[in-house]
Amino acid sequence: MKNSYTCPTPVGTVTIVEQQGAIIRLYFGTADLPDTKSELTPLIKKAAAQLHEYFDGSRKNFDLPLKPSGTPFQEKVWAALATIPYGQTASYARLAAMVGNPKACRAVGGANNRNPLAIFIPCHRVIGANGQLVGYAGGLEIKKRLLEIEMAK
Repeated sequence: MKNSYTCPTPVGTVTIVEQQGAIIRLYFGTADLPDTKSELTPLIKKAAAQLHEYFDGSRKNFDLPLKPSGTPFQEKVWAALATIPYGQTASYARLAAMVGNPKACRAVGGANNRNPLAIFIPCHRVIGANGQLVGYAGGLEIKKRLLEIEMAK
């Protein structure tokens, strides 16, 4: 059984989804999830509290059981994303090199776009080679805001 809870954040409403003791998804906005029970479980409550700590600048790393589900390549990219330090950015090319395939910039971008745990797994820290903000599933305005939060602390 999946559980979900929708909560407000400084970048808008997010929906956090838990299944079998792990956070499996974060949606921007309110998600209509027919196979999911709307319930504020202890784990979702902890995840929401950590999000609020992140937004107020008192949390730089999340301490949650995360279980993203994707292809082996996507999961490798998501693991690499988790190593980009708070307040720093990396280009898609650098991320491709980190996963051992320097020519896979487009594939890395696709995996980044399919990250089911945005914010918790910091795909917002990936920028274009020229330093420009490019691509973000939650929208560039949210990406900009997340980076501003991190650069301010």
